[in-house]
Amino acid sequence: MTTSGAAQSPGNTEDENSEMAWRSVHRFARISPRKVRLMIDMIRRRDVQDALNVLKFMPHRASGMVAKVLTSAVASANEAEANVERLYVEEAKVDEGPTIKRFRPKDRGRAHPILKRTSHITVVVEEEEE
Repeated sequence: MTTSGAAQSPGNTEDENSEMAWRSVHRFARISPRKVRLMIDMIRRRDVQDALNVLKFMPHRASGMVAKVLTSAVASANEAEANVERLYVEEAKVDEGPTIKRFRPKDRGRAHPILKRTSHITVVVEEEEE
């Protein structure tokens, strides 16, 4: 079920028309999913080089995290001898990870909860058809 001698791994998926997709995931990223979604929505369905350029000039911390995941997916595709110039972002999503709960001391002996949210960032790249 592999094409062109590429080794099949859990990160690789294959469509019925023998196209390969390469997947990269950053789990438990210590950033709110809401902040990452702003970056993810900008790169979905874009050419890989275009998406990396968009992320490069964004002044958000999440853009660096998403860029690393995207670069990892491109490296996986390159390892499988895919044409890197024809890659595009097939799927980009962020799911909510576990929330770390902390408490902030307040006056009169009270405490207010602080929710430190985590994210699971997933990027799938695929080769464009000719």
